[in-house]
Amino acid sequence: MKTKLGLFALAGLMALVATPSMAQFAKAQDAVKYRESVMTLMGSHFGRMAPVAKKEAPYDKDKIKENIGLLNILAALPWAAYGQGTQGGEARAEVWSDPDGFKQAQDKFQAELGKLTVAADAGDFDAFRVAFGEVGKSCKSCHDSYRKKK
Repeated sequence: MKTKLGLFALAGLMALVATPSMAQFAKAQDAVKYRESVMTLMGSHFGRMAPVAKKEAPYDKDKIKENIGLLNILAALPWAAYGQGTQGGEARAEVWSDPDGFKQAQDKFQAELGKLTVAADAGDFDAFRVAFGEVGKSCKSCHDSYRKKK
């Protein structure tokens, strides 16, 4: 119960931060830092589940649900920081030259994350593993097209 209350409080705070008036950044570099920070957090919470999906760590449905709950909150945040004039960082120029493709990649990620959420809520390990893999594929696809190679 305490974790759910914390997640709801965090969701409320993030909703306030993600409002259109707050989506504007004073400098392009502020937007770059913001979106890259959010993406780092998303990668951390997603990565924590990888050993479980690979059967290298035990399946703890409560910990999985907690990480996915945080991912759902975080997944709503970075997109406002990709507005015109915020080019830079790890984002490729295609983010701005192909906004429809970038939006489709975002939508695919959100859809796959929704399926992962359903699997986690059901406590179905096999469904979790499949959905986890699909979220990972959506991340990779977007990164291949819209993120600079490291």
